[in-house]
Amino acid sequence: MLTPLEAVASIAVMAVVTFLTRALPFLLFDRGERPPKLVLYLGRVLPAAIIAMLIIYCLRGVSFAGLESWLPPLLAVALVVGLHLWRHNNLLSIFGGTIFYMVLVQAVNWQAVEDSLRVLFG
Repeated sequence: MLTPLEAVASIAVMAVVTFLTRALPFLLFDRGERPPKLVLYLGRVLPAAIIAMLIIYCLRGVSFAGLESWLPPLLAVALVVGLHLWRHNNLLSIFGGTIFYMVLVQAVNWQAVEDSLRVLFG
């Protein structure tokens, strides 16, 4: 547990860091000029790179031991990609995929699905 002085110091440091991350771009780049090419390049490629890293992070624990461990993430990723290609809206893609995944995990009886597939395909 932090002492009151440590808590105040921690909050102050976090406030300064947060303020600097918001203010530094305006301090470094004059509003009248174009940003450097590097900044424009990063603004173009970082969103896709961050989404790719999030997908890798979300799928890191997927195993192929049973249908319930790999099919819901695969279907959710497919939905996220489809929604993004259709609407080009990051929030819709992320929320849509998350809600769909949670419904698949919480509401679908994957053992029954697996048993049905075994009956159908031997």
